[in-house]
Amino acid sequence: MPKHNPNPKPTPSDTIDIDTTRPTSLYTPTGPRPQTLSIALPSSLLHNSKRKLDLRTTLAGQISRALAVFSVDEIIIYNDGDSNPSEAYSLPQPPAADQLTAFSHPGHYLRLLLSYQETPPFMRGRLFPVCEDLKGAGLLPSLDIPSHLRAGEWCEFREGIVVRSTVEGSYVDCGLEAPRLVRGVQIPVKTRVTLRLHGQEDGEAEAVAPDTPRVEAGYYWGYSVREAAGLSAVFTEAPFDGGYDLSVGTSERGEDVVGAVGRMKDVEYRHMVVVFGGVKGLEEAAVNDGELQKMGIGKARVGELFDYWVNLLPGQGSRTIRTEEAVWMGLMALRGVVEGR
Repeated sequence: MPKHNPNPKPTPSDTIDIDTTRPTSLYTPTGPRPQTLSIALPSSLLHNSKRKLDLRTTLAGQISRALAVFSVDEIIIYNDGDSNPSEAYSLPQPPAADQLTAFSHPGHYLRLLLSYQETPPFMRGRLFPVCEDLKGAGLLPSLDIPSHLRAGEWCEFREGIVVRSTVEGSYVDCGLEAPRLVRGVQIPVKTRVTLRLHGQEDGEAEAVAPDTPRVEAGYYWGYSVREAAGLSAVFTEAPFDGGYDLSVGTSERGEDVVGAVGRMKDVEYRHMVVVFGGVKGLEEAAVNDGELQKMGIGKARVGELFDYWVNLLPGQGSRTIRTEEAVWMGLMALRGVVEGR
């Protein structure tokens, strides 16, 4: 029997020069992308963690990572009324700045942490004052999305914050050595703006709409976050003209997602929304929504709100699938539809 050689000679495949550069540093836009992907999440999803700040912060970080990896453009956090049905028809009053909201106002807390993570790191200290909710911010993972550029990286677009406004215009810190001047426009100090740079050496820039990098060039440029008073407000308060033209609701009582995806592949859309339920599902969110109750939409009819009503994992082994798990599964299952494949 031949002896084992601990130092074998390299085969041709061992000598191939493999590029191990991280994909995020090589992000290349694919061209104009007018389509958007929105995700609606229940505020009760934080109930999946124990009443400890660090655990809830970590859970929010897991959610944000999924949304960034799958290039989600908008996040809606809706009040599903699971913790207090009497408050399901309106948003809670904004809490005081020094109040911890991780347990009393979970929707507000989740919106704050998701917004904090989406903001480029160099801007966070000036846009988010020190508060109780951000005490555990060090536990949040990096999103490392294209809008989070390093100082030495070049891109025609950059996020920035206004540091000085004069008669000449507004000076914007966008993470480079010196602020860029948006000439002839007075923008309030501490305002976040999206810039189109004129060149690497040019000290001036143009302020553009936040969705310009996506619409014109196809960059994934982060997500916006909004709160909705209930499940119905996910649709009635949509920020797009005409609302969402493709909607997907998730439930273990829906059709197999594989079959639904097969029927969706030929559907053309501009704005797609995927809605996830909480611990008790979208059925409970419908029961706790006053507007839906006026329309006679309860547990049995909640599927009528959506173009597609899908079961992400038929025959699941566990009795329940947590919302943070459903997000990963759902976005993966619908990836081909989102990409138009």
